[in-house]
Amino acid sequence: MSTMTMAGALNAALAAELDRDAKTVLMGEDIGALGGVFRITDGLQARFGKHRVMDTPLAESGIVGTAIGLAMRGFRPVVEIQFDGFVYPAFDQIVSNLAKLHYRTRGAVSLPVTIRIPFGGGIGSPEHHSESPEAYFAHTAGLRVVSASTPQEAYSTLRAAIASDDPVVFLEPKRRYWGKGEVDDTRQLDLTRAAVVRPGTDATVIAYGPLVATALDAATAAEDEGIDLEVVDLRSLYPLDLATLEASVRKTGRLLVTHEAGEFGGLGAEIVAILTTRCFYSLQAPPERVTGFDIPYPPARLEDHHLPDLDRILDAVDRLVGRDNSQTGSRFDALAGSSTSSLIGAAS
Repeated sequence: MSTMTMAGALNAALAAELDRDAKTVLMGEDIGALGGVFRITDGLQARFGKHRVMDTPLAESGIVGTAIGLAMRGFRPVVEIQFDGFVYPAFDQIVSNLAKLHYRTRGAVSLPVTIRIPFGGGIGSPEHHSESPEAYFAHTAGLRVVSASTPQEAYSTLRAAIASDDPVVFLEPKRRYWGKGEVDDTRQLDLTRAAVVRPGTDATVIAYGPLVATALDAATAAEDEGIDLEVVDLRSLYPLDLATLEASVRKTGRLLVTHEAGEFGGLGAEIVAILTTRCFYSLQAPPERVTGFDIPYPPARLEDHHLPDLDRILDAVDRLVGRDNSQTGSRFDALAGSSTSSLIGAAS
């Protein structure tokens, strides 16, 4: 057990997989001598050689296409997309080839390719450097889509992704790269499972990647007002761990989903639709979504207004439990001024 940043945990996971399997190779722009823009691959080329940690041209489609060819010849390529907004030139290779060749060949061809994408905002980057493309990939049959919220999850998730025989899109929350936590290098992880990271009774908050920490902060703040939030870290964006999600919503009777991507057509819409169908008679209030706005990602000085934060999450929680909120004027107005416990009971 050791204390690491998320960036350090990812570096350690890559080193462990390179050491474990000689067929594992890393590919990406400036990942060799430079160690990548975020230094995730720092020191790995010097340790494992240029034939296993390869600098590539600035051509994402070519990088992914080459990785597909290597995977067909028995290698396990790990591709780094330098920034989330740069993945789109490789979109055709990912959704038309990487995601479908196993199916097209009736299982004869496996493509154990891991695509690492630093995603999300919060670091003041320029245009095309802060995107949330997860819904595109979660919509694509044949891909596993995962994210991580802590150094431990980053380490265990990346190792599991590289070991998987399926293509995996691994979304790394770039604004959490420098957060520290304990990492147990023996802990293994099931790529398909969500995790209840904070048990609660009054409402379920589902988050992933960068917003898990924000959701936990909101749960701490809500506790001071007598509201007990359960926080679920999705971890696997596709496939969804519906058993864990259903159990949580059936217990709490209220649902909130939060993500940085825009609301329309976002992953939260699918989660709400599925859980409303499956848990309809357990729900005590309409589900809420707290998301980024449906706009092109804003300039760096405005991103704090765009990203979901503690206040926006708590405002949605207030709507769920029938407390006075920014949209007061609803059917819960008559409950304003009552105690928190009676509000929750009345909304039930």
